[in-house]
Amino acid sequence: MREKLLIVDDEPGIVEMMASYFAPQYQVLTARSGAEALEKAGEGPDLILLDINMPGMDGLTVCQTIRDHIACPILFLTARIASADKIAGFQAGADDYIVKPFDLDELGARVAAHLRREQRRQSGGAVRFFGELAVDYAARTVTISGKPVPLPRKEFDILELLSLNPGQVFDRERIYETVWGLDGEGSSDTVMEHIRKLRAKLAAHTLHSYIETIWGCGYRWNG
Repeated sequence: MREKLLIVDDEPGIVEMMASYFAPQYQVLTARSGAEALEKAGEGPDLILLDINMPGMDGLTVCQTIRDHIACPILFLTARIASADKIAGFQAGADDYIVKPFDLDELGARVAAHLRREQRRQSGGAVRFFGELAVDYAARTVTISGKPVPLPRKEFDILELLSLNPGQVFDRERIYETVWGLDGEGSSDTVMEHIRKLRAKLAAHTLHSYIETIWGCGYRWNG
């Protein structure tokens, strides 16, 4: 079965252009408003191309609304180029940020790369145990002493990166590059905030500190 893309943009010409480009390779869903995007997201897309600047419910709000419920990659499409806008997009839960006007072949390559990464993530479906903490990498779930610990996508991605590389120290820049993508232009403060939230959620269930700070260097998994 072909992978399913959801294209969301309020400009009909852009929607039709992208739908025509991707249709030979993927199953394409389209939406022209934030409200319609929320409805179509229920059809289980494998990747979402999401415009930010839409009337009514904008792309940031759509992403924030669905991110805790949908794990697929979300790529923002926007004319906004300021770093603050990109940071806001990544903080909302986006996986990539593509500035208009864009080259369709480059966009296609990015879509394919994100889908490959998602396939690798799903195929490596081992469950690992770290004392009382269990991580199911295929289901993207975390439990501590059998109790679920719900994590948004980026927090799970950070936990996944650290826990799959025990003993290795990751600085904030490397975590940002790995989790948010090579083209991420946000601040490493974004990583600090996500790790703070992740630690708090784990600490609500255990006294063990699974994420260790190596001062002046970065973070290390302490399983």
